[in-house]
Amino acid sequence: MASAPHPNPDTTSPAATANSRPWGVALLWLLPVIVVALILAYGALTRMSDEKADHLPQVGQPLADFALTDLQGNTVQLSALRGNVVFINVWATWCQPCIDEMPTIERLYNQLHARGLKVVAISLDPLGAQVIEPFMRRYRLTFPVLLDVKSEVERLYGTTGVPESFIVDKQGRLVEKVVGPRDWSSPQTLALFERLMAMPDPQSQG
Repeated sequence: MASAPHPNPDTTSPAATANSRPWGVALLWLLPVIVVALILAYGALTRMSDEKADHLPQVGQPLADFALTDLQGNTVQLSALRGNVVFINVWATWCQPCIDEMPTIERLYNQLHARGLKVVAISLDPLGAQVIEPFMRRYRLTFPVLLDVKSEVERLYGTTGVPESFIVDKQGRLVEKVVGPRDWSSPQTLALFERLMAMPDPQSQG
């Protein structure tokens, strides 16, 4: 007796074809939506990156403002120093290159602060005055130090390490950014500060 023919497993039934069709239609509708969503997400990320870059220090442009406390608990705001040449040094007590350049900053401060130069040394040490005060005594440093225990300036200026320094003119504009240590009491550096200090302040003339 002949056996009944077995169904061909490769033959797709009409029911299976019908069931798969809605998924295909759904994918055709979803694909453009997914593409548009990816484009919008990329545009948003690009705008966020551009906005962040706008706040980073640019030579010839004003530095973003900040306000930090000094070792005496007084608040010092960068914008309040407008009309003076400002030297900003971002540092930390655990940074050996920072320690190496500290004596040159002290000499710069001693030579020019009486003539109007503002030295702003911003410490990123999270323990603040607890470690800064003995550090200043140990190395016999007298220039002003601001405490940035939350690394606000680090984020604001996009610093990538320590030390990093910023030279600011009387109008609050960035003249030069220096990454790494430097001899801040060299004749060339002193001449730069003296030249900036000799320039008239447009606000006082107005």
